[in-house]
Amino acid sequence: MINILLIFFGAGLGGVLRYLVANNVYSAMGRQFPYGTLVVNVSGCFLMGILFAFLLDRFDGWGPELRALLLIGFLGGYTTFSSFSIETLNLVENGAWLGAASNIFFSVILCLIATWIGLIGGRHL
Repeated sequence: MINILLIFFGAGLGGVLRYLVANNVYSAMGRQFPYGTLVVNVSGCFLMGILFAFLLDRFDGWGPELRALLLIGFLGGYTTFSSFSIETLNLVENGAWLGAASNIFFSVILCLIATWIGLIGGRHL
């Protein structure tokens, strides 16, 4: 139960930070390109890499709780692109190159198709 509360709390903080970061970037750079989303995704992936390594190497006793709060909750609320990235890199590190390439291909293509279908469906409702 504690992990669920930690995820809940972390996701709320991550979602608020995503909003603040993206809006500040858009205020500075405009909305002609999705700079805000790009900054959130890149910074989230950077944080995922640092925190993943840090938590595995230094906090074995607190690992599950800190992972729930920071990796699943906070970064999940901030950006799910970081989860996609770490999972793909784990496949690469384990020598599953085809799995990594498939994850990249299917995640991008299927998500674009699903978004397109949802957009079309939503416009017709």
